[in-house]
Amino acid sequence: MALEKATGHDKKLQDRLIGSGDVPRHIAIIMDGNGRWAQKRGLPRIAGHHEGVNSVRDIVEACGQLGVKYLTVYAFSTENWKRPQEEVSLLMRLLLKALRDEKDRLHQNEVKLKVVGDIAALPQDVQDELLDGIEKMKDNKGLTLILALSYSGRWDITNAIQRMYDEIRSGSLKKEQITQELITSYLATKDFPDPDLLIRTSGEFRISNFLIWQIAYSELFISQEFWPSFRRKQLYEAVSNFQRRERRFGMVSEQLNKNESSGLDPLRGMERFLKSASKS
Repeated sequence: MALEKATGHDKKLQDRLIGSGDVPRHIAIIMDGNGRWAQKRGLPRIAGHHEGVNSVRDIVEACGQLGVKYLTVYAFSTENWKRPQEEVSLLMRLLLKALRDEKDRLHQNEVKLKVVGDIAALPQDVQDELLDGIEKMKDNKGLTLILALSYSGRWDITNAIQRMYDEIRSGSLKKEQITQELITSYLATKDFPDPDLLIRTSGEFRISNFLIWQIAYSELFISQEFWPSFRRKQLYEAVSNFQRRERRFGMVSEQLNKNESSGLDPLRGMERFLKSASKS
């Protein structure tokens, strides 16, 4: 079954976005504000997490319709284990239920499921459900949905360094071989491009230990909406804002314009510029 198509006014908004500029290839989202959304409504914090699942569903669908290739959502950080045990247990049960409820829908819409993080720290039934979903959706050709679970940027980099150290000790890796590209290849996200756009909800100006290596050149968008209120309308606003940015990757506008006129990708252009500068 193909991805459900947008209709009516929503389709017009999507067509306008697609025609206005580049749609981010990879969007990453820090989903923040579930508890505060619930508290403002006199509801228990878990109610915000429940409603947040509906936001994930809508954003996944809208990203697929826009042609976004990768969507990474910060679902549970390594620091979240420090929350009260009752809340952590409720979150794990909600995660398990969401995986079971959404798995068939994701599969029907050609979504490919991936996970990054310390998966072994999750309850066994959650691990089993994740692995089942990954296996079921492994051949899908649509949006790749990446769940960051028991994940943090520092955990990711520390884990990469530990693995490199083991290889240096064994003699299979030399210090001189360590480059930025090599480090990237040891990260949990090695199979995915770096995010073009990082969205954070709830109005907080923090990256909260999320993809701290990978977002070096990501564009940032801070939404004032709490995550349970963040839907495709707010996503379109973020994408439209992204399209108005000039992504210079450390270069100046004149260099970018030269690269664009020659058909050279900005990242490749930056690499070429740095190499030529190092020789001079």
